[in-house]
Amino acid sequence: MKLDATQVIKRPLITEKTAWEAEARNRYSFEVAMGVSKDEIKSAVQSIYGVSVEKVSTQIRKGKYFRTRFGPAKTSSWKKATVQLKPEQTIELF
Repeated sequence: MKLDATQVIKRPLITEKTAWEAEARNRYSFEVAMGVSKDEIKSAVQSIYGVSVEKVSTQIRKGKYFRTRFGPAKTSSWKKATVQLKPEQTIELF
């Protein structure tokens, strides 16, 4: 099943660290769908934002366990992608 570019990228991750990486290193972070590959992430970023991507790094962030009054529970796991752009390009969202 082929996903649309807007289904591949769920949302941009904007924190102090990712804002610094965008300025200093030209790297941008996104939350992406769990089953997608680096090539699919690269083509989705290029089609949505109109930029050239040099490199894609991914991490799977495991969900955390916590307790409720009904017993133990767990947050969902999610996938994070960090995209390195070519030196002359930026994304204005960050």
